[in-house]
Amino acid sequence: MSAPYPYGSWKSPITADTVSGSDKRLEGFTLDSHGNLMWLETRPYESGRAVLVKESQDITPKEFNVRTTVHEYGGGSFRVSGDVLVFSNFDDQRLYKQILGSADSGPVPITPDYAGPVVRYADGVFDGRLNRYIAVREDHRGVDAQPTNEIVSVVLSDNTIEEPKVLISGNDFYAFPRMDLKGERLAWIEWSHPNMHWDKAELWVGDIDKRVVVAGGCPSLVESPTEPLWSSKGELFFITDRNTGFWNIYKWDEEKNEVLAVYPLNAEFTRPFWVFVNRCYDIIEGKEESTIISCSYRQHGKSYLGVINQAKNSFCSVDIPFTYISNILASGQILYIEGSSSVLPTSLAKVILDDHMSMVVDFSIMWSSSSDSDKYISYFSQPELIEFPTDVAGQNAYAYFYPPCNPDYKGSQEEKPPLLLESHGGPTDETHGTLNLSIQYWTTRGWAFVDVNYGGSTGYGRAYRERLLGKWGIVDVNDCCSCAKYLVDAGKADGKRLCVTGCSAGGYTTLASLCFRDTFKAGASLFGIADLKSLSDQMHKFESHYIINLAGNEIALNERSPINFVDRFSCPIILFHGLEDTVVQPEQARKIHQALKKKGLPVALVEYEGESHGFRKAESIKFTLEQQMVFFARTVGHFAVADDITPICIENFD
Repeated sequence: MSAPYPYGSWKSPITADTVSGSDKRLEGFTLDSHGNLMWLETRPYESGRAVLVKESQDITPKEFNVRTTVHEYGGGSFRVSGDVLVFSNFDDQRLYKQILGSADSGPVPITPDYAGPVVRYADGVFDGRLNRYIAVREDHRGVDAQPTNEIVSVVLSDNTIEEPKVLISGNDFYAFPRMDLKGERLAWIEWSHPNMHWDKAELWVGDIDKRVVVAGGCPSLVESPTEPLWSSKGELFFITDRNTGFWNIYKWDEEKNEVLAVYPLNAEFTRPFWVFVNRCYDIIEGKEESTIISCSYRQHGKSYLGVINQAKNSFCSVDIPFTYISNILASGQILYIEGSSSVLPTSLAKVILDDHMSMVVDFSIMWSSSSDSDKYISYFSQPELIEFPTDVAGQNAYAYFYPPCNPDYKGSQEEKPPLLLESHGGPTDETHGTLNLSIQYWTTRGWAFVDVNYGGSTGYGRAYRERLLGKWGIVDVNDCCSCAKYLVDAGKADGKRLCVTGCSAGGYTTLASLCFRDTFKAGASLFGIADLKSLSDQMHKFESHYIINLAGNEIALNERSPINFVDRFSCPIILFHGLEDTVVQPEQARKIHQALKKKGLPVALVEYEGESHGFRKAESIKFTLEQQMVFFARTVGHFAVADDITPICIENFD
């Protein structure tokens, strides 16, 4: 290790190319009829194309992109049954059928061509008894401003393409259509405006003769049922947050039309439904007469793997290397688990349990978003879960703090490191304290980094999540500022070099913090929100009431919009935005840029062709990361970065 070296100017082997090249995403996985693992990955180096892979071999032809845009955020874009694959293609949003293992069988469309991507499908399941595919449909063909959402059936014929048949309609939203194994009953989730799914929803079951609401139908009981799942015995399980305010697993007693908690625990067994096909638990089908459930649950900022045996009323926690678990698929004593930890990037692991389902016999990684990240392990900053006081007496919030870490350098005792605080998106989302090379990009260069789970974040129960209702732009901003102050007071950061960044809703918190507080000295907004009123007026159907619920009323939309108070900005800001963003219009970033330019503050705007709400291209990810680093170093850090980066022009600075 060399002599003390200025924080922020350290040289690191984790480059922006390393980060952008490792940003593959896992967007679902399953097993084919032969037990072979298949997964869907998005590839930044292919401009964000989503490709289905089986045993490391691509099965998606190059002209296809497996991605749906239902609710704009998508998810649930494919399903496999036997050797039949059905998937949504991004360009036209049609459903295609492909026979796996057949060299002569390319994808063929099974839904009509509407001359554009105006009809979208997601979260489908097969109905083998009637040879059809049942899916959520979002139809934008109508003359009304809002599309219609329904559950429809699609004929799986090889010879004709028919108009899908509407099975369930009349409500604003649908998800999780799930057919029992006999093909006789369908379970589904539905909800209506002004709620988001995690506010209030209903679970229904229907057959030819009748429909019955299983959960969420009682006006006096506010709950959010989700993830219905049938066992081979015809039992219906699901997750809801009734009574305790925590999402727990329940079972439907059909004879009494009652629901019973399988194993009550003050922990979250699922997460908010932003994209389709959450699968946070699965049923282990085996020789046992009782039903055994594998599940993930989250407590105190960490995920655990659990196994529940109903007959024995037993619950055991199974030790695996993941500290965050996303999705689970069970195949006998074998579990396929998507997860990550502070040293493992997002990965798909094969976990073999012993005969008692209580210990791991084997744990092996089948897929990784960054397969060579372990070579940097000595450089990784380990996150520390911190609980800090907010501006409300007796009320705390949470964050993961990453100190500067690089074995080749050390900082001076006379200097405190610059701090970059990230406010996550959603805002009903959560940061997990797991390996993120973009965070390590900063810490290995001598920055401290903190990722905040402000009030409103998920993972801590309904009460914590609802702190934000009516107070967006207040609670999140105050918590982020309180976190930065807590770290400065603890001697872990330089109070004169505090920076803030965030994407989407996190970009709003970033801009609001810079506009309405003086805690931070510079900021970066990535496709962030500047005008709440404009966002609310132009918002797509899925979130069309979400903004007003978070803000509280129309007056608050204007009072908490940074665009209306540009005179209060007093520090440098850099903005990044995709020109195809349909969630937050690019015009919002342009207005902030022009206003700050006119005011004389250092400001820069980067716009990306071909990017929407969230950057998928490797070149966009790389450029954004590098330019943030250089921008902060030049305007606040007062140090030279070690990387060879050509900075963009900063208005009112260069």
